[in-house]
Amino acid sequence: MFLQFTIMIQRIQTVYLLIALVILGALPFVFPLFTMSDGKEFRFMNDSFYTVLFGLSTTLTLISTMYFKKRQHQFVLNRLTIILNLILLGLFVYRSLNLSGEAIQVSEKGIGMFLPIVAIVFLALANRAIKKDEDLVKSADRLR
Repeated sequence: MFLQFTIMIQRIQTVYLLIALVILGALPFVFPLFTMSDGKEFRFMNDSFYTVLFGLSTTLTLISTMYFKKRQHQFVLNRLTIILNLILLGLFVYRSLNLSGEAIQVSEKGIGMFLPIVAIVFLALANRAIKKDEDLVKSADRLR
């Protein structure tokens, strides 16, 4: 078990995925998404839809980290997570633009609103490293 963990950690895509896991799983508890006009902080837990999307993104990233032997599955799961984060980011932008009929007014954007962007960057870096590994394995198979 320990040997598998050390093999998993030696690959750079695992490091990128672990950073994305921390960004998606831990940092939303620390940083608020918005600050309302009345001074209250809006966290992701205040809206069940945001909670589900953050939870799903975190779960997919964790599963992708565990699939270190199946690079194609890892690649696909990372793409799904990137799409989920783009949806989450779109919802944040929609909410912050504050449509005219909306009762809630966002006065200040929080750091938490930009967490999906940082996670997307690390997921894309992980996908690039996975693709590089896959190309290396394919070239080694051609030499046999």
